[in-house]
Amino acid sequence: MHAPSPSTAVTSRQVFAIAGPAMVANLTTPLIGIVSTTAIGRLDDAALLGGVAMASVLFDCMFWLFAFLRMGTVAFTAQSLGAGETQELRAILVRGFIVAAVIGAALIALQLPLSAILLGAMGGSEGVTAAAKTYFLIRIWSAPLALANYVVLGWLIGQARATLALSTQIAINVVNMAATVLLVLVFDRGIAGAAIAAVIAETAGLVLGIFIARHLTGDKLDVPPGTLFARDKLMRMLAVNRDIMIRTAALITAFLFFTAQGARAGDVTLAANALLNNFLLVSAFFLDGLANAAEQLCGRAYGARDRYAFAGAVRLVVVWGFAFALAVMVVFFLFGPALIDIMTASTEVRQAARAFLLFVILSPLLAVFAFAYDGVYIGATWARDMRNLMVLSLLIFLAAWFLLRPLGNAGLWTALLVHYAARGGLEALRYPALFRASFATGPASPRP
Repeated sequence: MHAPSPSTAVTSRQVFAIAGPAMVANLTTPLIGIVSTTAIGRLDDAALLGGVAMASVLFDCMFWLFAFLRMGTVAFTAQSLGAGETQELRAILVRGFIVAAVIGAALIALQLPLSAILLGAMGGSEGVTAAAKTYFLIRIWSAPLALANYVVLGWLIGQARATLALSTQIAINVVNMAATVLLVLVFDRGIAGAAIAAVIAETAGLVLGIFIARHLTGDKLDVPPGTLFARDKLMRMLAVNRDIMIRTAALITAFLFFTAQGARAGDVTLAANALLNNFLLVSAFFLDGLANAAEQLCGRAYGARDRYAFAGAVRLVVVWGFAFALAVMVVFFLFGPALIDIMTASTEVRQAARAFLLFVILSPLLAVFAFAYDGVYIGATWARDMRNLMVLSLLIFLAAWFLLRPLGNAGLWTALLVHYAARGGLEALRYPALFRASFATGPASPRP
C-alpha cells in the first residue's frame, strides 16, 4: 500500500468527466423498454404487450434491489484507488463477480416460486400473466450476467473510467435492441424472443466488460486466494452491501406504494401518475449522473484521507445539482403541458396530468440533496447511516401520506415530495458529524 496522495482540488471538469457519460448512459437505458414494447406491440396482441410490460417492471425492481453490486463496487474501487492499493482493485472485481454469480444462481434456482409469487401479486389477467411468465422464465437466466455487469460498471466508474463504462452500457443497449427486432419481428419468436434478446445483450456486455478489465489490468485478473478471501475485506464488503440493499428496499417500497395508491384512485389517475413519472425519470437521469461523480470522487478522496478534496467534491456536486435542477424545472414549466399532450391523446388523462404538473416541476429542487448525498454516503461507505436515514424517510413518507389522505392524489404527490426532502435533508444534517469523524486525523487538511 502506498502513502495517501497529497491534498488536491476537485474541479468541475473532473465532476463532468464522470457525470457526463453517466447521464448519457442513463438516457439510453429507456430505449430498451421502448424497443421491446414497440416490437411486441407490432404483433397486435394486447396480452403479449401487457406481459412484457409487467415482467419488465418486475426485473427492474428485482435487479434494482441488488444495485449494491454497482454502488458498493464504485465505493471500494475508488477508495482503493485513493489509498494506492492497486492489487486490491483486482480483488474487488473478482469478489463482485463471485457475489453476482451466487445471487444470480439463487434467482435461477428459485425461478418457479419467484414467478408464481411476483406475477400473482401483480394481479394481471390470465393472458397477460401467461405471457409475463414466458418472458420471466427465460430472462431470469440473464440474472448472473446482469448482476456481473453491475460489478463491471461500478468497477469502471470507481476508477473514473466513465467513458468505458458508457461504452459497455451502450453496447448492451444496442445489442438488446438489434436482437429484439431480429428475434421478434424477423424470426417471429414473440415474447420469448424479447426475453432471449435481453440474455444475449447481457452476455455481450459482460464479455466486453471482461475484455476491458483484462486490458486495464494487463491480463492479470487472477488474485491470490489469501487476498481474495481476506476476512476483514469480505466482512466489510458484506456489511456495506447489506446496508445498501436494505436502503434500496426501503426506496423501492416507497415508489411501489406510490404506484399502488395511484392505482386505487382509478384508471385516469393511474395513467396520469404513470405519465408524470416519466418527468421524474428525466430529472433523475441528470441528478443520478452527478451522484455517480460523487461516489467516485468522494470515494477516492476518502481512501486517500484527503478531507479537502472530499469537501470540494461534495460542494461541487451539490452546486451543479442545483443548477441542473433549476434547468429541468424551467423545461418542465415551459414545455410540460405540451409534453403531456404528446404522450397521451386522452383528454381526461391530459387534464389530470396537468392538475398535478406543479408537483413534478418542484420535484427536481427537492431531490438535489437526496441524489447528491446518496452519492457522497456511498463513496464514503457510510452505508449504515444511509440505511437508517432511508428507513426513517420511508416512515416519514408513510406518515405524510396518512395525514394527507383527504387531499387524494394531491396528498399522495405531496407525500412523495416530502420523501425527497426527508431523504436529502436528513443526510445533509448528518453529514457534518460523519465528515468530522471520518477525517478526524489525516495528512491533508482544508486549505483556505
